Formats: sequence, structure tokens, C-alpha cells
Amino acid sequence: MNDSSWGAPPTAGYWGPPDQGAAPAGPAYDELDAQQTRPMPIVPDVPASGGFQDDDRGAARPGGPLFRDETPQEPMSAPPPPPPKKRAGRDLRAAIGVGVGLGAVIVASLFIVKAVFIGVIVVAVVVGLWELTSRLDEKKGIKAPLIPLAVGGAAMVVAGYVRGAEGAWVATALTALAVLAWRMTEPPEGYLKDVTAGVFAAFYVPFLATFVAMMLKADDGAQRVLTFLVLTIVSDTGAYAIGWRFGSHKLAPRISPGKTREGLLGAVGFAMAAGALCMQFLIEDGTWWQGLLLGLAVAASATLGDLGESMIKRDLGIKDMGTLLPGHGGIMDRLDSLLPTAPVVWLLLVVFVGSG
Repeated sequence: MNDSSWGAPPTAGYWGPPDQGAAPAGPAYDELDAQQTRPMPIVPDVPASGGFQDDDRGAARPGGPLFRDETPQEPMSAPPPPPPKKRAGRDLRAAIGVGVGLGAVIVASLFIVKAVFIGVIVVAVVVGLWELTSRLDEKKGIKAPLIPLAVGGAAMVVAGYVRGAEGAWVATALTALAVLAWRMTEPPEGYLKDVTAGVFAAFYVPFLATFVAMMLKADDGAQRVLTFLVLTIVSDTGAYAIGWRFGSHKLAPRISPGKTREGLLGAVGFAMAAGALCMQFLIEDGTWWQGLLLGLAVAASATLGDLGESMIKRDLGIKDMGTLLPGHGGIMDRLDSLLPTAPVVWLLLVVFVGSG
């Protein structure tokens, strides 16, 4: 507050308080008459908003005190708002409930009847293809043919389980040919982008999923698939837990702003520890040091897979591929790290302990 707001000297024609005996400039008046005819100062209402106020000099000034002997009060400053708490971007309860339910179904089918687990893979592949092709059509106008993809994808998974890698490759080639032929029944406009997206979808979803079926084909196939699932889930959990608590350095801000380098270190540490335990106690002829290498590879492939689908979703301008799983998004939002990790785990297990 500047000096002009406080007790400025009176100007000509100023009427002071009665005890000062001030008189106006001009002819002398009788003191009694002057006291009887002197006008009383009018005190205006003080606006609550702190606007212009009339002081005892009749001069308007912004937000000043009404009388010169008033002590101005400092405005009360509001306390700063508390920093926002870190929160997960999804419904955590729903995510945990759905995750536990899916895990129970997978483990039950895995250890009871292997053929039932193959059915679970086929359902996940078909739903994932439906989500992916639907989003491509909605956001980019790309019409990848779903029917040949779904039929061919199911055949690829079954062929991988029954005939191994050779059967998976043959089924994949036939699926690609079916996509090219199916699209020929429609006008040629957009043919190239449609069949390109269709072939990409065939490799991205069902072909990568066939490696899970090939893992299951081994004598200890259930243990191999369980190791694959545990390591991938533990890697994602470690990345989330450490990144949420300690993350401050972005890993790939233009692709996925939520991922941090600290989260990647958490994924590596958790996956390597889990890999050592799984290889030592679940996989026949496996050793703990092989599990360390396996966990490191899983953390890398799971992170790349997650970033890969984030890139696709950013290109499409969407947050999730679907809404089928409360708290998770769609099936493809759960397969993003599993699909690219499947061939990595299959290959390393074959190198470490053989094809079984």
C-alpha cells in the first residue's frame, strides 16, 4: 500500500473535526453560527467488496480505510491446497476382482484338461481380433476382414498345439491368403490398406498366441505356461508398484507418459526374482541362473509389447481397445504384454531344457 492511501494533508476548504476548530477559507463567521450551520459528515456504507470508499475528506479512493486513524487489516491468505494424491487410472477393486477370476479360470483349465486351455486361448484370440478390427474400422476406416481372421486364428492355435511350429506356420500362411481372397469380394478402393491390416492382425494376435499352445504341448507344458504367465504378470506388477511409488523419470513420454525408468527397473527386478524361483522349482532340469536370464528377457519383451500397443492406441486416439473387462479395458489391453512375451519364453525354454 502506497503513502497516498494514508493520512494525506488536508486541502483547501477542508472541514476538520470539531475539536480542531478548523474553519473554511473565506469571510469570518460567528463561531456559534458556524457551529450551527456546519454540515455533518455523511458516512457511506462500506461496500463488502472493498471497492471505492468515501473518506472524511469527501475524496474517493480505492479500498482505503474509512477514517484516518483506522488500522488497515492485512488480507487473509488462503492456505495452499494439499498436493494431489497419486491414484491409479482404473477401478482397482474391479481390476483385482476380474484378474483373480481370470486367473482361476486359466489355472483350472491349464491343470485339469489341456484341451480346455486351448479353448481359452482360442476365445481370447477371437475376441482380441474383434476388438482390434473394430477399432481400426471406427477410427481409421480400415476394414480388415474379421471372419477369415477369426477362423484362421483359431486354426493357427490348434495347429500349433497339434503339429507344433510347422503346423502354426502353414495355418498362418493360409490365413493370410484367406484375408486377401475375402477382401476381393468388395470394391477395390482401400484394398491395400485393408489386407495389410488383416495380415498384420493375423501375425499380431493369433500367430504370437500359437507359441503358448506350443509350450503347452511339452510334457511339462502346464508348468511352462504357468511360468510364462507368472513372469509376465509379476513383471507388470513390479513396473506398476515401483513406478507408482518412486517413478519420476519418463521412459517413453511420447508413447506412454505413465511409464517410468524406475518402473522398468522394478519390472526387471521382480521378473528376475520370480524367474529364478520358477525355473528352480517348476521347470524340470531348470536352474535358478537360467531363471534370472529368463526374467530379464520377459521384462524387456513385456515392456516392448506394452509400448507397442500404446503406440497403436495413440495412433487410433483411444485409451482402451475395449470395455469387456471392468478395470482392465478390453482383452487386447491384457494381451499386450503377453503376446510378444510368448515366443521369447518358448524359445528360451527350448534352449535351456529342450522342447520336452
